[in-house]
Amino acid sequence: MTDKTPEHSPVEINLHRKSRVLSIGFSDGNRFDLPCEYLRVFSKAAEVRAMGRPETGKEGVNIDRIEPQGQYALRLIFDDGHDTGIYSWATLYDLGKNQEQNWNDYLKRLQEMGYTRAPDGQDGDKIRQRRIRLLYFAYLVRKFGKESEELLLPDTVADVKTLLAWLRKRDPDKARFLADDQIRVTVNKQFSEAFTRLHDEDEVALVPAAPTPPAGV
Repeated sequence: MTDKTPEHSPVEINLHRKSRVLSIGFSDGNRFDLPCEYLRVFSKAAEVRAMGRPETGKEGVNIDRIEPQGQYALRLIFDDGHDTGIYSWATLYDLGKNQEQNWNDYLKRLQEMGYTRAPDGQDGDKIRQRRIRLLYFAYLVRKFGKESEELLLPDTVADVKTLLAWLRKRDPDKARFLADDQIRVTVNKQFSEAFTRLHDEDEVALVPAAPTPPAGV
């Protein structure tokens, strides 16, 4: 007797440890970026289901390691000690397809129980101001009138995506130079994704995607 072939099988699995994100690409072309916190609070382990209430205090949780379970699932070992969660391909696919609804329902339950969740990716007892060094390259040096600056990040800035949005809002006259298709961003000298998390003392570089500014500007 053979196991039933899963309807959706992963073709790519990458753990972005700094960003606390597990990226999974499936054979049907769908790709999901699943935060470690999301995976942790939606674990189907028996002790989690038995709680009868949502898990809390997992804002800064990360995945220590990943163990394949045959050809059908992964066992995720989290750095808070949780190591009994088995995530089948079907479960991971479902968590990806329904991520927005699941997360909104989770936040609603937290609100109903009076729990205030810490900013994304931060432990509630470790929230502190974060400073980064921002570097400008090529024509951006001329357009912004500087090669670098030290920035104190607001709580609303958690990753590269929200950093760029904040920078555009901070200086709307120059926002066009920071459009997603105009620049590439590195964090600590590594090219980043939109979801790459930002931490205290990170070095962030803005690198134009082309050697000259966009036409008309």
